[in-house]
Amino acid sequence: MMAGLLSTQYNSAWSKLHLLRNNPALSVLTSTQRKYSSKDGAGTEFLHKSVVPTMHYQKSLPRLPVPKLEDTIQRYLAAQRPLLNDEQYSNTEKVAHDFQSGAGKQLHEELVALDKNNKHTSYISAPWFDMYLSARESVVLNFNPFMSFNPDPKPEYNDQLVRATNMVCSAVRFMKTLRAGLLEPEVFHLNPAKSDTDSFKRLIRWVPPSISWFGAYMVNAYPLDMSQYFRLFNSTRIPKYRCDELLTDDKGHHLLVIRRGNLYVFDALDRDGNLIKPAEVHAHLKYILTDPTEAPSFPLGVLTSENRDTWAGLRQKLLDAGNGEALQLVDTALFCLCLDEEVMRDHIHISHNMLHGDGCNRWYDKSISIILAKDGQAAINFEHSWGDGVAVLRFQNEVFKDTTEKPLVGPGSQPASVDSASAVRRIGFKLDEELKAGITKAKENFHAAVSKLTIDAMEFKKGGKEQLKKKKLSPDAISQLAFQMGFLRQHGQTVATYESCSTAAFKHGRTETIRPASIHTKRCAKAFVQQPGQHTVEQLQGLLSECSKYHGQLTREAAMGQGFDRHLFAMRYLANFKGMALPSLYQDPAYAAINHNILSTSTLTSPAVSLGGFAPVVPDGFGVGYGVHDDWIGCNVSSYPARNVHEFLKCVHKSLEDIFTVLDGKPIN
Repeated sequence: MMAGLLSTQYNSAWSKLHLLRNNPALSVLTSTQRKYSSKDGAGTEFLHKSVVPTMHYQKSLPRLPVPKLEDTIQRYLAAQRPLLNDEQYSNTEKVAHDFQSGAGKQLHEELVALDKNNKHTSYISAPWFDMYLSARESVVLNFNPFMSFNPDPKPEYNDQLVRATNMVCSAVRFMKTLRAGLLEPEVFHLNPAKSDTDSFKRLIRWVPPSISWFGAYMVNAYPLDMSQYFRLFNSTRIPKYRCDELLTDDKGHHLLVIRRGNLYVFDALDRDGNLIKPAEVHAHLKYILTDPTEAPSFPLGVLTSENRDTWAGLRQKLLDAGNGEALQLVDTALFCLCLDEEVMRDHIHISHNMLHGDGCNRWYDKSISIILAKDGQAAINFEHSWGDGVAVLRFQNEVFKDTTEKPLVGPGSQPASVDSASAVRRIGFKLDEELKAGITKAKENFHAAVSKLTIDAMEFKKGGKEQLKKKKLSPDAISQLAFQMGFLRQHGQTVATYESCSTAAFKHGRTETIRPASIHTKRCAKAFVQQPGQHTVEQLQGLLSECSKYHGQLTREAAMGQGFDRHLFAMRYLANFKGMALPSLYQDPAYAAINHNILSTSTLTSPAVSLGGFAPVVPDGFGVGYGVHDDWIGCNVSSYPARNVHEFLKCVHKSLEDIFTVLDGKPIN
């Protein structure tokens, strides 16, 4: 009886989870309806003291469902339809149905059985880790994204030294709050008036962790998976031949700071594990910023931008040359703080600097790096294998809130009178000629790669979220439609498009793919771009509504773990693991084409974040970061030489103009 009741509660819950939207390369899920800070005094050690323990809901989170095979095939074919001509589609349809009744049936059954035997995790978790860690390409451009902070509203607090000090202190306070179990659990509140209250929190804390999720569900609140959070700190991706490893050692008390390519460490925690005095952090960072040491001719950080097997070989040579202790200091540091010498000219400069920089003043393998430019512009660049944007965005939101509302140092603060020359250690490395040659080659490879990247941005000021919601249209659906229209206008075709959605509502969930290119967007884009005079305004409005409804359906399905991409990926991974011959579905050119994501998109809006960005995932693609605000829409887009990002953004802008013209009841030109 109880099992039946719980099953009913689980099933009915998913109909509401479409609001759990995420944004990926970044894979980020925003929770704008929740207030994190508790009323309890937290002192200087903690950001706040949550009444509900941080991991209170983790044990009772629902498990990520393995979709039904027939649903996956149906969704896969629906996503393929706009990308293929009739003959291609007919062939792909036959291959897919053969898979469903043959090899796919066997693989699906084995995947379900494996999942039932591993109830502590999700079916996608291990394959997804392996996918990232086995990739041999450089993490720069291919995997690491960035999210830039908004400036501090008080201009004088954007001084590089002041802001760096405050961010280090707030980051350490976040870590201390998390590890003490005092960080508010990550919860999505559909009815915050009921669930995001002190009275509910005092009640739910007494519900056993094994059933606490249900207590939250009863008041329309959805706790999210927090299993990735521990890797925010003291964590590094270690290069190894064929497959990298993740190292986390929470005993490290020291911070890694990089300036002019020189690596420094100092203890940000005392021997009892408490944050040192903010004035001491201030003094140590001032010491580093005024250190006259020149940039090294052979900066070690650039090696982290190399091909992973190349870097693994060079790392072993570093160890053989007696650099083990130096590398351990880097690997086990709390996180990385990059103090840059440049002043940022504009948003494009910020994007390039925070996404890749000069290659020398970074350690791209650290789980998170906080980057501060000379003028105090700040961002987070993060290594993607350990987790998705949910944890990083929560960290960024908390650090921004804490540094702007409760800064521990200010423009008038005096650094402590301490012996920073003793407390701060500049890490030296022993390099032979082979290692020097490896660093020189890494620099060349880095500059060759980033020199091909172009970034441009666009702001559409004639409408945004408020106007679209009044018309009962999904802001995300309309943004995605504008990208489809823009690409059709520029290139005359519909192509594979990727939008990520968080599955953090499930235990060890990662992401699922939304496929924004559909028969509906293709029909609508064709009407707007190629046949504007053949449709009435009402007909065009109807096409917009169709696109919005279908995109909403895809989003709900993805958030509920009911997409097709992860299911097909897991079955392919299982086939490879078993040494099976690769089923014909995975050899179909259409399967390769739909996974060659020419439009890779990710959305992000947060009070802490100015803009986010990432490189295209294929040489002939676009990396589209975008945000829909109340009265405007912004895009930050990257491309390689095969595509013209400036023309694409003009086409997207024209598409948004046409859409909002039609919504105003006017015909388009």
